[in-house]
Amino acid sequence: MKILNLYACLGGNRYKWGDDHDITAVEWDEELARMYQERFPKDKVIVADAHQYLLDHYKEYDFIWSSPPCPSHSRARFWSSKGGNVNPIYPEMSLYQEVIFLDKFFNGKYVVENVIPYYEPLISAKEIGRHLYWTNFNLIFDIDREESKGIISTGTNEIQKLCDLHDINRNFLNTYKGKQSKTKIVRNLVDYKVGKSILDIALGIYKSKNKQQISLLD
Repeated sequence: MKILNLYACLGGNRYKWGDDHDITAVEWDEELARMYQERFPKDKVIVADAHQYLLDHYKEYDFIWSSPPCPSHSRARFWSSKGGNVNPIYPEMSLYQEVIFLDKFFNGKYVVENVIPYYEPLISAKEIGRHLYWTNFNLIFDIDREESKGIISTGTNEIQKLCDLHDINRNFLNTYKGKQSKTKIVRNLVDYKVGKSILDIALGIYKSKNKQQISLLD
């Protein structure tokens, strides 16, 4: 399949996808893009605005995964705002723009992922672990890695524990020289078991559709 991986970060979702697909990753942070390329040298990595790239290139792909920025939706930031530790901000609505856009205009299969928000989601989604997933196909699998919730709630050796959970070398993470917090980076990673399970479902649908098309031509 031709896959578009938006807001790619370090490729938590992509980790177990293998190298049999034509994968394009889009990441705005040049340092994260560099590190993603080191992890997945066969992928095409583009430093660009993922939101705009989706609008310009969605027709070129069979499967699209998008993980828009989550802080403005997160419960942790909301609680900090209520407590006066940070100023309140508007929720970034590009999240819902992408869900609606993909649902109405994209002919392939898509996933939009984000944190569970501090408000009732405006569009219903499937909850898995600490994340919500909006898709145009059914997600039927049983993965429960609740330890990720425990790691973040305790905060003790959080970065190392999350590196272990996502199978990322801590020394590799320390090569990041950008402006983002390393804690934020590893917190935002998608569970690779979930990422693989979702792609497997989409791939099964894709293969089935192709077989049906071939049989119609026979």
